[in-house]
Amino acid sequence: MKFAYRFTNLLGAVYRQGNLSFSKDGNAVISPVGNRVSIFDLKNNTSETLPFSTTKNISCIGVSPDGNLAIVVDEDGAAVLVSLITRAILHHFHFHKPVSSIRFSPDGRKFVVTKDNVALMYHAPGKQREFNAFVLDKSYYGPYDETTCIDWTDDSKCFVVGSKDMSTWVFGAERWANLIYYSLGGHKDLIVGCFFEKDSLDLYTVSQDGTLCVWESDTELDGLVLKKIQDKAKLPRRGEAQEEEEEEEFEEERMEAQEGEVIRGKADLPKEKEKTKNVRYKQRSKHFFNKEGDFNNLTAATYHKPTHILVTGFASGVFHLHELPEFNLIHSLSIADQRIASVAINSSGDWIGFGCSGMGQLLVWEWQSESYVFKQQGHFNNMASLAYSPDGQYIVTGGDDGKVKVWNTNSGLCFVTFTEHTSSITNVTFTSSGFVIVSASLDGTVRAFDLHRYRNFRTFTSPRPAQFSSLAVDVSGELVSAGAQDSFEIFLWSMQTGRLLEVLGGHEGPVSCLCFSPVQSILASASWDRTVRLWDMLDSWQVKETLPLTSDGLSVTYRPDGQELAVATLNGEISFWNPQTATQTGSVAGRHDLETGRKDTDKITAKQSAKGKSFTSLCYSADGESMLAGGQSKFVCIYNVKEQMLMKKFEISCNLSFDAMEEFLDRRKMTEFGSLALVDEGAGDGDGVNISLPGVRKGDMSSRHFKPEIRVSSLRFSPTGRSWAATTTEGLLVYSLDGSLVFDPYDLDLDVTPASIRKQLRLQEWAPAIVLAFRLNENALKQEVLETVPHKQIPVVCGSLPDIYVEKLLGFVAASLEKSGHLQFYMTWAQSLLMLHGQKLKNRSGAILPTLQALQKSIQRHFDDLSKLCDFNMYNIRYAEALSKQRGMKRAAEEEEEDEELSEEMSVASSQDEELML
Repeated sequence: MKFAYRFTNLLGAVYRQGNLSFSKDGNAVISPVGNRVSIFDLKNNTSETLPFSTTKNISCIGVSPDGNLAIVVDEDGAAVLVSLITRAILHHFHFHKPVSSIRFSPDGRKFVVTKDNVALMYHAPGKQREFNAFVLDKSYYGPYDETTCIDWTDDSKCFVVGSKDMSTWVFGAERWANLIYYSLGGHKDLIVGCFFEKDSLDLYTVSQDGTLCVWESDTELDGLVLKKIQDKAKLPRRGEAQEEEEEEEFEEERMEAQEGEVIRGKADLPKEKEKTKNVRYKQRSKHFFNKEGDFNNLTAATYHKPTHILVTGFASGVFHLHELPEFNLIHSLSIADQRIASVAINSSGDWIGFGCSGMGQLLVWEWQSESYVFKQQGHFNNMASLAYSPDGQYIVTGGDDGKVKVWNTNSGLCFVTFTEHTSSITNVTFTSSGFVIVSASLDGTVRAFDLHRYRNFRTFTSPRPAQFSSLAVDVSGELVSAGAQDSFEIFLWSMQTGRLLEVLGGHEGPVSCLCFSPVQSILASASWDRTVRLWDMLDSWQVKETLPLTSDGLSVTYRPDGQELAVATLNGEISFWNPQTATQTGSVAGRHDLETGRKDTDKITAKQSAKGKSFTSLCYSADGESMLAGGQSKFVCIYNVKEQMLMKKFEISCNLSFDAMEEFLDRRKMTEFGSLALVDEGAGDGDGVNISLPGVRKGDMSSRHFKPEIRVSSLRFSPTGRSWAATTTEGLLVYSLDGSLVFDPYDLDLDVTPASIRKQLRLQEWAPAIVLAFRLNENALKQEVLETVPHKQIPVVCGSLPDIYVEKLLGFVAASLEKSGHLQFYMTWAQSLLMLHGQKLKNRSGAILPTLQALQKSIQRHFDDLSKLCDFNMYNIRYAEALSKQRGMKRAAEEEEEDEELSEEMSVASSQDEELML
């Protein structure tokens, strides 16, 4: 078993806070999700999470005009320069203060950052090598309060900054003689957005109270004049050669200026003054969004210059589209119940992205057709449980918000949400068919959902109300069992009839976990009464065995072959049992591997609090050799079951915005009154929330902020064995096996080299070439060898392969089939291998089951894609056929009309001839 798993995707959350951005082509949304960045491809309907994370939640993202670079800044002001092409971190920088917004100039040479009441302009990192990627160019002062938003003119000559002191400041990016800075008032609340008109200095400013001011400039962009340099500028030392060049340029400019003055003379001085007249602004008009009083605070705004469309979002979840400068309302719609935190519009102006941080929603709206292009929402509370479908294609999650969501592992998107439960979901699972999802909830019901028709077709309830905390479905999918946490009973229902079959009593504490054996009709139940009971489903539901534990049982799971049972207990141990003999075969003391952190409210050290921590979720790998364990910690541990030792630990998050992340408290936050981290600042003035308390003018003082504690609530290995997933405080994290990181040759000797493999290919010795390639075990080489084999030779080559390489080749074909475009070629390989070696593979079905499931997943995915395409083509052909028939009928009708007209004309002509003859 190789442990080269790496983080590949974040599901279950699509947006948390910060600003949304579109890619350069406008087909992808870049969304901050906690301390990670996800990119949602709207054309291909896929999502990708970038392989880096910041130390705190991300507050703002700036994307360069060419779409190659992004600057990601977290809540503390720590910035990361990321390449959006290679997905790699290029540079780290710290602004030392929270940053409210960041914006690149349209020419990509500068970017402006707003922090506190200052706007800082930096040289943007370019293609040439630099010692420091972030070089400060100028600092701009003016506002008296925090700056909030930025916008640039189209030619990058000027930029405008909005502030919380209700003023807007226009600054020159160069030393302009007629525009150093200009301050604009006119608002009674903080500035949410300020925007330049296209190719103009004219301005629009939008404030939180729903006011729009239109400002007109008396100067065009071409009218900006560079300031004449009278004294040598104080430049940083950057080498003698560069200084000499600058001195020469400076002297030339001064000489030119002097010559110009001599030529013009004194008579031309008034004209020069006229030319360098300072830029002036006047308020052209003022408009109000809240005329009817229907909407409260304006929270987000963006402007698309080519189409002159202003998009504004409000705290009530309503957004407006206005055409400027006339302020004509184009469209208005309510998209959420919570405040719209961020608005973005793509380069073409067709799609508008909305982020709602309260609900965790991300929406993309096409305003011309009035339809959703993209609509995703994560669980806005903790996720409690997850399960893989039998083919590994889907993941189902249940959350504390009472929703059951189904995610596609290939696209990373949720495609169906079930909202029938009225309370927290405690457990979810798939049946063996893969088309039915069963969920248990604290609302006292267990529900079954159909993935064909997307409906709740069964609801199981107990005679007396009970809160179900655990769930299991047997291999046949006929028996559904759920454990109650208040009555200590286990309930059994029939999936076919929906009737309650039996109530199993005997536990003396809440039933924490249930698990059916994969090979027998035996149910294992773990309880807080320090026992695991094995119930025989065929023998009148009697207790077959009772396994005594050293502490309260929290989780129980069977090995995939049903020959071993693993139990996690409250004292941090994992014990392994033989279910046939009811004897313990081993144990792992995992408390020290959890390494818990210290919460802000803890009075004891992390070392002491770790004594009360334990694993709450267990899962065997697909081959049964390894065990995944997670609990009240930021670590997920993989143990080798046979050796009973820790193989690897995964740190699922480094986000310090969560509680219990660090082992020691920060002494800098400790005062004589306690920790500053515990001081609750309330909602404040700028959040734009609804006034929910009488007498409260600003914000909502009943609102409370809290830091969620980092923990792992559920773990599952994919049936294909190539990935595993964990539901955590951060979301649903997927880790996949990365083959590129491991060089793992098989039966290697000195003769096995790429040159010898290619020599066998030239000699057309296909089978020896394949054997040598798999002995060297390099993916690129294996692919080259397989794709060189002629299509007609595939069955012959498959028949002459040694048995030991058949399974390896089948696994490689399954992995290649998922990504490659050579569909028929790899399908032929798979078919030939299964047809010629089917009986031998069947004898080892338990060992190669993950490989077969991976193959099934790849084939199913291609089948779904092709069937959609074929259906679409079929409908198009039918439409074209119907259209041609319709046109044929029209032509026939027209021809008949023409024939009738001709016959009429002929008859008229013949009658005229007869008259002439007479």
